[in-house]
Amino acid sequence: MLAPYDLTGHVALITGASSGLGGHFARLLAAHGATVVAAARRADLLAALVADLHASGHRALAVPMDVTSGSSIAAAFAQAESEVGSLDLIINNAGISITKPALEIEKSDWDAVVGTNLRGAWLVAQTAARRLVAARRPGRIVNIASIVGLRAIGQLAPYAAAKAGLIHLTRVLALEWARHDIQVNAIAPGYVETDINRDFWATPGGQRLIARIPQRRIGQPQDLDGALLLLSSDAGRFMTGSIVVVDGGHTVNTL
Repeated sequence: MLAPYDLTGHVALITGASSGLGGHFARLLAAHGATVVAAARRADLLAALVADLHASGHRALAVPMDVTSGSSIAAAFAQAESEVGSLDLIINNAGISITKPALEIEKSDWDAVVGTNLRGAWLVAQTAARRLVAARRPGRIVNIASIVGLRAIGQLAPYAAAKAGLIHLTRVLALEWARHDIQVNAIAPGYVETDINRDFWATPGGQRLIARIPQRRIGQPQDLDGALLLLSSDAGRFMTGSIVVVDGGHTVNTL
């Protein structure tokens, strides 16, 4: 019988774990039994997160990682494996965004966003999969995409392109890696409130955006919990190549 959402015995890597959704995901997976490897560039924030997890009785490790650097990713995997064991659950969450009209986007803007959100996710996924295949072990990869990869929203050209690419990459990797018992799925969140964007939702512009969401509210990090646990656990063992949209109905509203 399945034990839904039980992650005991699994070692989960969460990229971009130093704040926002990444920190929330780390706490969620730890609460369901996973050993958590929190990865990001900001070591001080990672240390605080891991200290909180340890205080709650969870097993966790902080590793520095820049997802745009292959050597940084390799070093992080090596450190994690030596200290807590092989990684078999990967949450590709690291991402950045730049809001500008397309006519004003510089090459450096494009490279930074696409390099982190798409190339970085690809490098982390490939590194994980190569190690899993070599060890003949199953694994799961969950890419954090966005509804911006499914519908056009202005002033986010590189972010939208990267998230659309990540959605299609998810399907391609699922197709190729199913034979190795590696599941690759994605979550496409709608607008979710975080510390970075909280003030915006109280502005007239933010309120207009909320009015376009059929549920008439902004998402909260915990609204993603069910989707993440489904794709991370045996509850979703017959799912691969799936894109789970969690957006309060935003993408079905054509207005």
